[in-house]
Amino acid sequence: MQIPKRGLSRDEVFERLEEYRQDDTPWREGRTWAYVYDPGEEAESVIKEAFASYLGENGLDPTAFPSALRMENEVVAMSAAHLNGDENVVGSFTSGGTESLICAVKAARDHARENRPGVETPEMVLPETAHASFHKAGHYLGVKPVVVPVDATSYRADVDAVRDAITPNTILLVGSAISYAHGVVDPIRELGQLALERDLLLHVDGCMGGFLLQYFARLGSPVPDYDFRVPGVTSISMDLHKYAFAAKGASVILYRDKNLRRYQMYACSNWMGYTVINPTVQSTKSAGPIAGAWAALQFIGESGYLDFTRKVRDATQEIVAAIDANPDLRLLGRPDMNLLSFASDSVSVFHIADEMKEKRWYVQPQLAYGTSPENIHLSINPESVRWTDAMLADLAECTERAKSMPSGELAPKIQEAFGHLAPKDLSNDVFENLLGMAGVEGTSLPGRMAEINEVLNALPVPLRERLLVEYLNVLYRS
Repeated sequence: MQIPKRGLSRDEVFERLEEYRQDDTPWREGRTWAYVYDPGEEAESVIKEAFASYLGENGLDPTAFPSALRMENEVVAMSAAHLNGDENVVGSFTSGGTESLICAVKAARDHARENRPGVETPEMVLPETAHASFHKAGHYLGVKPVVVPVDATSYRADVDAVRDAITPNTILLVGSAISYAHGVVDPIRELGQLALERDLLLHVDGCMGGFLLQYFARLGSPVPDYDFRVPGVTSISMDLHKYAFAAKGASVILYRDKNLRRYQMYACSNWMGYTVINPTVQSTKSAGPIAGAWAALQFIGESGYLDFTRKVRDATQEIVAAIDANPDLRLLGRPDMNLLSFASDSVSVFHIADEMKEKRWYVQPQLAYGTSPENIHLSINPESVRWTDAMLADLAECTERAKSMPSGELAPKIQEAFGHLAPKDLSNDVFENLLGMAGVEGTSLPGRMAEINEVLNALPVPLRERLLVEYLNVLYRS
């Protein structure tokens, strides 16, 4: 494909964009139970206008666009107050949870370089429910993830397992509030005490739940302590493009004081161009996301967020009760917020997900890992609440229909044929053979994903990851 010889008209551009969008998940219908955080049309229009009004301003240099600096400082200040930080808490605006976590890991690594020079191979202790972005940060920054098991029933971090994993190379402990997979808060107060005992940094990943948990608590839900009121917590990440409903990408990374935040920053004057000084990973960046986040917080306000929380809390309770009442489904853990996951011992959840897609619902399948079996994840949004009864009725029907579909036959064949392979031995022939067994032809996206997920679920994690990389490398093509 080449740039067109003649530029398209405005109408042609948008007609083509709508054509491209026809197979996308129809999230505005409220039938999407992952990935999307929808505050409704009125709030969306305000956020979108604010975002677009600052699309061209560059957040790289605060001296050129002081309005972007002002908005960032105000967003960070509101976030710090929201998480009960004192006047010493500082932070930065980032593009999302991944960047926030990369910043947290970099700050911990560089803090250790300066204060613990004997640490040559830095490590961070991660409960197995910690977000994959910690592994990504470790991969990029040379920090070794030490993964420890969580409680097999509650899926909360096991503090004793974390304690046993600490070595002289440990530079960072991690807890989640909430963990994405099961929607639960780790025992942050106990982890904070452990961090104080061992003189270690503790990062709380509140990207998913840090914002809305405060409103759950205000409505009387039993929310475990997780914010800056907990001694030992040194940093917290919190996404604003999730349940603060800002436009993507908008997140904050907060530190207990500016002495720790400075390890996150980067400066370079060792070249012939302008001096580079970056508080986060990005350099040039649109001020649009900052303006969108600022507008979301200002427009929705405390009362609006409480109304949203009440809606999703009540819907979550209804969904939990329906899953508990279904003999073919079982909840994994007990959610502290409006995210949950459920498994089945009698039917393939991968087929359930496909059947739900046939009925125009998007639910998110998750592969088995550790003590968590393959399952379906739901993120409950305000715009989805009106569909709760209809979704639950279809879930029951799809579960019944999935019972008659073959499952469990492919996994042993995959394990026998490929389970012994090292990732480096995944040749093109083996790759194509695996895709063929999963029913994938060419590079088009398949309509049903059950067999693909069954293949991935059957493979060892390193081979699973290599297969996904190879597939993605083919999917994104010229």
